[in-house]
Amino acid sequence: MKICAVVGARPQFVKAFPVSQALRRDHDEVLIHTGQHYDETMSAVFFSELGIPEPDYNLGVGSGTHAHQTAAMMEKLDAVFDEEQPDVVLVYGDTNSTLAAAMVAAKRDCLLAHVEAGLRSFNREMPEEVNRVLTDHASDLLFAPTETAVSHLKTEGITDGVHLTGDVMYDAILAVHDRAMAESPILDCLNLSDGEYILATIHRPSNTDDPKTLKRIIQTLGDAPLPVVFPAHPRTVARLEEFELLDMAHNNLRLISPVGYRDLVRLLAGAERVATDSGGIQKEAFFLDTPCVTLREETEWVETVEAGWNVLVGADPDAIRAGLTHEFALQMDEKPTPYGDGHAAAKISEVLSREAPIAVKN
Repeated sequence: MKICAVVGARPQFVKAFPVSQALRRDHDEVLIHTGQHYDETMSAVFFSELGIPEPDYNLGVGSGTHAHQTAAMMEKLDAVFDEEQPDVVLVYGDTNSTLAAAMVAAKRDCLLAHVEAGLRSFNREMPEEVNRVLTDHASDLLFAPTETAVSHLKTEGITDGVHLTGDVMYDAILAVHDRAMAESPILDCLNLSDGEYILATIHRPSNTDDPKTLKRIIQTLGDAPLPVVFPAHPRTVARLEEFELLDMAHNNLRLISPVGYRDLVRLLAGAERVATDSGGIQKEAFFLDTPCVTLREETEWVETVEAGWNVLVGADPDAIRAGLTHEFALQMDEKPTPYGDGHAAAKISEVLSREAPIAVKN
């Protein structure tokens, strides 16, 4: 069976890492990189570190408005699908790459499969929320990471083709954790020790595109009780430069370039806590037993909040300060496991092997 898997952004490379390995044991996978993330630190380094096969296609779409970027992806993906004639188009998560591939595949004679289906923030102002909802409603096979995700789909009338697989990012963490802890030099390079720093990541437009909001966040992180390591997304750096805020990122707030996956895992594992607006990092912190302070008003990963490992603080300085000093009452022996057993990729491959040929034949 031929599967065209579409990726385009850094979190999708992590998700594709275990899934691609599982698929290629039994299927013909064609890997398509849209080029949504094209910077070396946001793209190529992940392929090399994780051993993901080189993409069969790199569409080189690059940045742009949501409409322009999505339209450019759709046009180029349509040509690739014409050439490859896939039985299945596999998409990940909630980016513009996800939606573009879903819209093209939904109108072709192939199956559309969505990894990380059923997530909801219930905030339609987030482009990601629109992308994931539309993709779910167009998909034939929906691979849900949690019971909560399955419940969301059922509420929206989606029950056919839904499979609870667990979270593929848990697969990825388990695969690289030991090597990251043994081989990553990042703490030595930064002259840091375990438990003596906070890790911060900020990239969402709601936090970066308004100068007052971004300034408040940067000021508050700069006053944190521990040094803050801030691997800055290129888009965030551009906003810091545009709003003349780069000078604020000094002393206690250490701005560094984006890091590869192994270094990120090492930083997450060693942090006293993480402050982030990233959905993926909320989960990865949870997997690595690192408390999380989320700079958003809502989260798709409600299980991390319910378990007491994550607090939502938005962009309010007082709430952020409270989150940075919050005493997490963590019971390690009672920590739940809502994201599966680390074999999500194998389950996805098994479902495709079992159900996709029947659907394609019919």
